[in-house]
Amino acid sequence: MGGLSLGAITPLALSLPGVLANEAKVGRKKQINVIFLFLQGGASHLDMYDMKPNAPDDMRGKYSPAPTNLTGLHLSDQLPKLSTCADKFSLIRSMHSYTSMHGEGDVHIMCGSPLDKNLQAPGIGAVLSMQQKLESRFLPFVHMGNMKHPSYSAPGYGGFLGPRYNPCVIGQDPNSPNFAVKEFDSPPDVDLNRLAGRKALLRSLDRYQADRESLPESAKERGTFTEHAFNLATSQQAKKAFDLSQEPARVRDTYGRNRVGQGMLLARRLIEAGVRFVTIQGYVDTGIYAWDHHWGIFGHLDKQLPIYDQCYSALLNDLDARGLLETTLVITAGEFGRTPKLNKDKQGPGRDHWSNCFSLTMGGGGVKTGQVIGASDRFGAVPKERPVSVADFVATVYHALGLDPHAEFVAQGRPMKMLPKGNVVHELF
Repeated sequence: MGGLSLGAITPLALSLPGVLANEAKVGRKKQINVIFLFLQGGASHLDMYDMKPNAPDDMRGKYSPAPTNLTGLHLSDQLPKLSTCADKFSLIRSMHSYTSMHGEGDVHIMCGSPLDKNLQAPGIGAVLSMQQKLESRFLPFVHMGNMKHPSYSAPGYGGFLGPRYNPCVIGQDPNSPNFAVKEFDSPPDVDLNRLAGRKALLRSLDRYQADRESLPESAKERGTFTEHAFNLATSQQAKKAFDLSQEPARVRDTYGRNRVGQGMLLARRLIEAGVRFVTIQGYVDTGIYAWDHHWGIFGHLDKQLPIYDQCYSALLNDLDARGLLETTLVITAGEFGRTPKLNKDKQGPGRDHWSNCFSLTMGGGGVKTGQVIGASDRFGAVPKERPVSVADFVATVYHALGLDPHAEFVAQGRPMKMLPKGNVVHELF
């Protein structure tokens, strides 16, 4: 990170009392958690949430708009389950981004600031993690799936806050019968009592050293990670949260017996166990950008949309039934949208990258639901009403969490804003 010293960072406006005070200002005292289903690659707004049935054939696609349980709101006919619970989320149809590049867009949607290779702004989950000591929870921040572009920074990571605020990445498929998290494994010749003894000894040695010398930053980082690893290895709470076999078969079936469906179910279990922020990769096939449909878009969506429809509606209904929707903000979004005009790829028509207009959804977590914010033009090409930037979206998430989106940090003597730009979409509150 350009030689950035973690010890040089001092939070100025994000102390826990400040968080609680800000939550009180917006009339909320309950802790808000986040589940973010990331449709990496750029999902097509025109074939899901912003149908244009009167557009020319080379734009409208093969799906049709269908009514929902909200009067006047139509979604794709490929989303029948979501259409029955459209009252549980709100839809922004006028999103726009500064970039139509993978990697750049991934980072942008998760932190609200443009990509910066020297002082990258932290992701939302990283900032939220900073508000609590890592050892106070077994995992504060989880990514399910490796979403890093090989040429860019990993999206949603700690940025200038440092690697201690990176997420715990779960790369395994939760739908696999052999799904297990390696971090919970202890050496076969060491039982939990001996492991706990080693942890106590390590703490004693660390205190002894800290009393006599100033630890270098690398050692402080290593100590944090070591403590975190011990907590994982000895946490029955963590092991139980990751054990999907404890869920009834009918619940697992409701979410869908696939990587994304079981990932959404696992996200709900993690939130119940105390995790604050969970990001799920919204589909995985030949690569990480599974929603990047430059060719054969309808063949791909015929497979992906039923999975999305099933797991998203299941999560909303399950959270609501458990009394968790009010305190869990659920987001589904890609990094940008797709071109209104279908291309003529020889492998079948597709849609290319389009950052000028796209849609995303937000539900639960104190957000007003059943609303449509903004509108696109008749081709779904540009916002026609109430444009909302990615920075505005991220500011809105921070507001839902009770955090000041414009709080500053001091990094290497320089004041760094968590989110330099962006205005809260107040219609959602």
